[in-house]
Amino acid sequence: MEAHVLDRAHLPVSVLTEQVFGHLPRADQRYWAQAYLQGLLTTEGKKSVRRIAATVSDSPTASQSMHQFVNASPWEWSTARAELLRWVERRLAPRAWVLDVAVLRKRGDHSCGVHRRFVPASGRSVNCQLGVGAFLSTESDAVPVDWNLLLPGTWLDDRERRSRVRIPEESTARTLEQHALDLVDALTAGTQSSIPPVVADLSYYSGATALVRGLSQRSRDFVICLPGRTPVAPAGRSTAQDAYASEFPAAVEAQRFFALKPVGHLRIETLGGREGRADRASVMTAPVWLPGARLTPRSPHPTYRMFAVRPHAGRRVPRVWLTNMVHRRTEELAALTQFQRRASGTVQNLENDFGLLDFEGRSYPGWHHHMTLVSAAYAYERLVLLGARLPSEPTLAYAS
Repeated sequence: MEAHVLDRAHLPVSVLTEQVFGHLPRADQRYWAQAYLQGLLTTEGKKSVRRIAATVSDSPTASQSMHQFVNASPWEWSTARAELLRWVERRLAPRAWVLDVAVLRKRGDHSCGVHRRFVPASGRSVNCQLGVGAFLSTESDAVPVDWNLLLPGTWLDDRERRSRVRIPEESTARTLEQHALDLVDALTAGTQSSIPPVVADLSYYSGATALVRGLSQRSRDFVICLPGRTPVAPAGRSTAQDAYASEFPAAVEAQRFFALKPVGHLRIETLGGREGRADRASVMTAPVWLPGARLTPRSPHPTYRMFAVRPHAGRRVPRVWLTNMVHRRTEELAALTQFQRRASGTVQNLENDFGLLDFEGRSYPGWHHHMTLVSAAYAYERLVLLGARLPSEPTLAYAS
């Protein structure tokens, strides 16, 4: 990432620092928050604390002070993230809340939450931390505003390890989808805008259906990518479609659903405009149930809409998505799936240019502090690139 002039577009870093980290009780904490943000934005190459400190300060003790601020200083990251959410919302009009997973590769086994995990995207097992992120997404970008860290039982059940990395007593075992729902709850509590649909891709993990049910219970609109082996059943087959139901299995894997006969359960639409355009695509869509839920006369099967987008160019197997927005236009639903790519692109950008993978601390608070600062730096940079106009404010002065 090229070095940036941080006061361009009348948006000095001090504006963001004051908004997001102004609650910090000590002046030195606010100073190092701003210094860390400046370093993430201007340090070339690896964003280690030592390199960041050398970029923003000539003091021989700057590296030690910055490490103390990020890894050990007791400040509330949840408050900073709530302020970051409000700061971003005032400058963007998010069309979706996107949930995405960041695989943070690590050497050794001392960093909080690190464990061995098979990563389907790379086809091999890696030593890593697993972060679940929440992003405010528009057509052009996805800005991270909150994170959770998956903690395996090997960390939660070991009192010595918990104490060493300062995992709070209230932290208990949470699945990936529970972390995702926690992020949605936090966004819901903190937003000052209307709530957009939730978009997520957990197709590489086992908790997609639990996420669907959790979002349904919260009355949140959603578009969720399903693992191919998720069992689904055609909706509305109990009475009028008895004859049809006898020819269709009670449940079938989502990846095989659209290939089954008869085809009376599905609709096919073409998106993309004129014949012959490379961006034309076919969307297969059908009403479905998710088997396995406990039903009562007052709680029947909820009906969802499952769809898959198949580009006309190429033969790639389409991904399968599920939504509770059964009356939305097909092109709107297909467009929402693209917001997931925005978040995945942001994670890659955070890794390459904003030091997401470069944190050298090991503590639980340190991880959350670093992720908060990285997210704030990304929000600043993207909003500068989008031409945000804010009043200039004086730069913070260091106070010991």
